[in-house]
Amino acid sequence: METGPTGGALRGNDASAVSRWTFEISRRYQHVLDKTVPHIVSRWIGCLALMAIYAIRVYLVQGFYIITYGLGIYLLNLLMGFLSPQVDPETQDGPFLPTRESDEFRPFVRRLPEFKFWYSIMKAFSIGFVMTFFNVFDVPVFWPILLFYWFTLFILTMKRQILHMIKYRYVPFSFGKQRYDEKKASSKESTNPPRD
Repeated sequence: METGPTGGALRGNDASAVSRWTFEISRRYQHVLDKTVPHIVSRWIGCLALMAIYAIRVYLVQGFYIITYGLGIYLLNLLMGFLSPQVDPETQDGPFLPTRESDEFRPFVRRLPEFKFWYSIMKAFSIGFVMTFFNVFDVPVFWPILLFYWFTLFILTMKRQILHMIKYRYVPFSFGKQRYDEKKASSKESTNPPRD
């Protein structure tokens, strides 16, 4: 049995009203998120603005370095998911990424799509920003050691990721629509004459 704020039992109408209200809020929130999907540049500008606000807050307060370090580790984890293929070529049983030009084209599919990458960063910085208003999270640390450790971790992780990308010959970025050279197209046409 559900109880109300005064300790009494909630009636069925009150519980369904709360349920309808939370459903409506979540539906509107999802609608706003869905409308932001095609606006990639605007979303990332907003993300950079939120990061700047967080950085200014931490700089002015001169604290909360452990939260910033945690955010840095989380962002590094998200970045690795963003740069990695959905199916790791080392462990997959199915089709491999193309390694030769004659192989069938398979588009690069990320383990973490761009929208989820952006959304996770926005949530992380929003939560981190709220945490800077509670002194319990301001653990005193010597921040240069954390910064040095994070840079070391970043370099080692990126080195491993870049070596993985070179080994399996994939690039996690595509720049627009693929264009074909006219010479290649005309040579293919001449080798395959039309059938009557």
